[in-house]
Amino acid sequence: MKRSGSRTAPDWPAVFAQLARTARDPRLVRFYEAGTVSADTPLEQVPLLALDVETTGLDSQRDSIVSLGLMPFDLQRIRCREASYWVVKPVCDLSSQSITFHHITHSDVSNAPRLAHVLDELLEKMAGRIMVVHYRSIERRFLDQAVHHLLGEGLQFPVIDTMQLEARLHPRRRGWLRRVLSTKRPVSIRLADSRLRYGLPLYQAHHALTDALATAELLQAQSAHHYPSTTAVGDLWN
Repeated sequence: MKRSGSRTAPDWPAVFAQLARTARDPRLVRFYEAGTVSADTPLEQVPLLALDVETTGLDSQRDSIVSLGLMPFDLQRIRCREASYWVVKPVCDLSSQSITFHHITHSDVSNAPRLAHVLDELLEKMAGRIMVVHYRSIERRFLDQAVHHLLGEGLQFPVIDTMQLEARLHPRRRGWLRRVLSTKRPVSIRLADSRLRYGLPLYQAHHALTDALATAELLQAQSAHHYPSTTAVGDLWN
């Protein structure tokens, strides 16, 4: 398997060590001091945490987080009893379109806590684990923006992106002419479609905890079929 992740990924243990020295907020200092595994750690030895957030939209500068789901797991076991789920009051208004997607309504968020009230617990649960997401731009950008808004400094962490792993297996044809001439339909790498290729069941989409569970199961399936348990985590993370 090509080590495409390792060519572009930062040296995360070194990044965490640096951030532990420079972060100002004590909660972030503790998060970074917990460190992260080295890039050559076999995937089977990595403490993993599937993460999903639902938001009011797709623009992390204007939109806001409305729910978060966490699911601890490794390649052998998913720890549902240790899962976490929060609905939080966004800093901007819910849009009708976002309600259609995640079904979290104005009444659901009216008495929900602000993200600031769950941030300590969130960081504690993330500390020392490698996040697993499906489409890293959403979780990484929204959490970084939210933490920056609350603490005045952002949040950095490595992720394994199951969507990116599917994209490696099903690369799109380069160039418009090749795409036009191709008779093959491009393979969908959306979460539900990716799961179906491994025989995993359909779940309700756009619920943060269900999507976190779905992502954890997808990585286990990807490892079983394409990325052996001895694969170095540095081959997979960004």
